Amino acid sequence: MILIDGKKTADEIKKEIAEEVKLIVASGKRAPHLAAVLVGHDGGSETYVAFKIKDCEEVGFRSSLVRFDDDVTEAELLAKVHELNSDPDLDGFIVQLPLPKHISEQKVIEAIDARKDVDGFHPENVGRLVLGMPAFLSATPFGIVELLKRYQIPTSGKNCVIVGRSNIVGRPLSILMSQKAVNATVTVAHSQTKDLAKVCAEADILIAALGSPEFIKADMVKQGAVVIDVGTTRVNAPETKSGWRLKGDVKFDEVAPKCSHITPVPGGVGPMTRVSLLQNTLLAAKLKK
Repeated sequence: MILIDGKKTADEIKKEIAEEVKLIVASGKRAPHLAAVLVGHDGGSETYVAFKIKDCEEVGFRSSLVRFDDDVTEAELLAKVHELNSDPDLDGFIVQLPLPKHISEQKVIEAIDARKDVDGFHPENVGRLVLGMPAFLSATPFGIVELLKRYQIPTSGKNCVIVGRSNIVGRPLSILMSQKAVNATVTVAHSQTKDLAKVCAEADILIAALGSPEFIKADMVKQGAVVIDVGTTRVNAPETKSGWRLKGDVKFDEVAPKCSHITPVPGGVGPMTRVSLLQNTLLAAKLKK
């Protein structure tokens, strides 16, 4: 069993990005600039945004953080989005999800200029992805495909089962995995899939992206399968300093012995999601120039 080290791979990519940034700055141009909009004080979002700012520092990007309290109105948030759209010194930005219930996430996503949508959520970027056109790819699917490529895991003709059909991971990932560069045969499974365990157990590549801690058990995994765990759910853990720990969608200790390759949680897909955001921002800066 080979452990797929997302942190190590992300660090390698960050070094590659940092070298490109040095060349950009040496040529007299400014460094790429990424901004994050954070609404409220959700613990997971706070941690994630802090990591993104740290990542920017490591590769030589400029970074900005825009904060709002939970009671910000939808109109106020949309006004800030339009302001960021018009900022000539900003290459890309993200609005950290989830948002408070009184704000329409879809309305906010659609308000972002597709040319600055480095999360890859705007309908224009999703549509371009479907058509196989150049686009900003959703960060988590982008990171997963990059992991498979860098670990030289065969994908052509392989049976890939994705458990979960969210617009952020499952759906865009199913499109990426079926494109000619990857050539997998893709099944998208979900809560209404009949014989879900049997469907999963037939996968050469099983990707769990449903947000249910330790849902995937050993009897759902084929011997020698590649397992990618996208889940990151905080569960109570009184014995830890923080009082919680991250659990993936896969029961790791039980499943790992059956796998040829598997990602851990944390340290698997998470760092690749963050570095994909940097890759999209670098691309946005290049396209702008």
